[in-house]
Amino acid sequence: MSAYFHNVYSDKKKAFFDKCLFVVDSQDRPVATCFAWKAYEKITTIHWFKVLKQFEGLGIGRALLAYVMQGLPLSEFPVYLHTHPSSYRAIKLYSDFGFELLSDPVIGTRTNDLEECLPILQTMMPIQAFHAMKITAAPAFFLEAVNSSSIEQF
Repeated sequence: MSAYFHNVYSDKKKAFFDKCLFVVDSQDRPVATCFAWKAYEKITTIHWFKVLKQFEGLGIGRALLAYVMQGLPLSEFPVYLHTHPSSYRAIKLYSDFGFELLSDPVIGTRTNDLEECLPILQTMMPIQAFHAMKITAAPAFFLEAVNSSSIEQF
């Protein structure tokens, strides 16, 4: 994470700390975090979206993502994020918010393992949620942005 922070945020530390939101428990300990970030200075992305395991399922993540998304002007849409199949509960949440899975075999410097991940998601997610997910090809402007740098920014 240190290398990622250095590569993506080091020259924008003030903006990072201004944008980074936390939800805290009654003892003022962070339990969730999320913020919107202009990756590659071209596309709006969701960064550092995480809810501690013991606080999952309480609606904290849904409320936090709603708060971040509602704070974005329409000019910032569409919004993108990066996830993993093991985050199947989060993927359902993203789908509920209208996010779509990208079908492109390569996105920037990453191989997109969507085809290998779909069976995992199908076994882990509620069947209705799995079938509600949408899959689409990435728009050209998005691919141009992620291909503009060798540094993965989300």
